[in-house]
Amino acid sequence: MADLKVEVSRIIDAPIEDVFNAWLDPGQLARFMVPGEGMTVPESEADAREGGRFRIVMQAGEDKLPHGGTYLKIERHSQLVFTWESPFSVDGSTVTLDFSEVDGGTEIQLTHVKFRDEEARSNHRGGWQQILAALDGILS
Repeated sequence: MADLKVEVSRIIDAPIEDVFNAWLDPGQLARFMVPGEGMTVPESEADAREGGRFRIVMQAGEDKLPHGGTYLKIERHSQLVFTWESPFSVDGSTVTLDFSEVDGGTEIQLTHVKFRDEEARSNHRGGWQQILAALDGILS
């Protein structure tokens, strides 16, 4: 459903450059792209340029969940936009990350659009909140 979207934000106690660059670094992605308890990321890669692709394999127990996408916009230390492809996504699903310097560090405003249904949207909201908390944990 095109009109379903998730908006979450978090202030990360780290410089804007570090917060932004973490989203383009495969080693960093493997550390924070964990949307649930006990999940890991055994595989991650990123061709960090507009038109480049990223790939992340999230693992929960024995289940491996491939995720990927294409970087649509990389505006250094300001905005990152990418497609979101997973077993649970629909065509045209995109994620936009807006970064701004604030007292106490960097605010990330994450907007994810296009979900199959309300349940998928709700699950992604919780997942993105976990991911931003994990990012805060590794950078703070």
